[in-house]
Amino acid sequence: MRKVSPRALRRMQERLLSSAGIEVNELGEATVTIELGDRKITLRRATVVQVEGPMGRMYQIVGGEEVVGEAEAPRETEEPAQAVEVSEEDVALVAAQANVTEEEARRALIEAGGDLAKAILSLRSRGQRG
Repeated sequence: MRKVSPRALRRMQERLLSSAGIEVNELGEATVTIELGDRKITLRRATVVQVEGPMGRMYQIVGGEEVVGEAEAPRETEEPAQAVEVSEEDVALVAAQANVTEEEARRALIEAGGDLAKAILSLRSRGQRG
């Protein structure tokens, strides 16, 4: 198979997308912040691409230096936390899935209000940062 230069490939891509009624515009570099519940992901020096077609407008974020942090706490008044009881089976499952001690798993489950998936994801994300 013949090698294609990146420039030629980009032109071929543009022609193909254009024939499908899709327009792609690179908007440049930006700092992008995405808030997902209790997690905030910031991408520095990410390339932002706008894709516009028959189905509407989309934005694609490519690359960038990732900085994961805690999302800001909601500013509205919340009810006081209720005591959460967790079963030993849940603790064992979270500990095994997140590869942590049972005590760490128990704390994560209590912080997550008993939500198994949230506790596992929280522990896994801590492990990746540390």
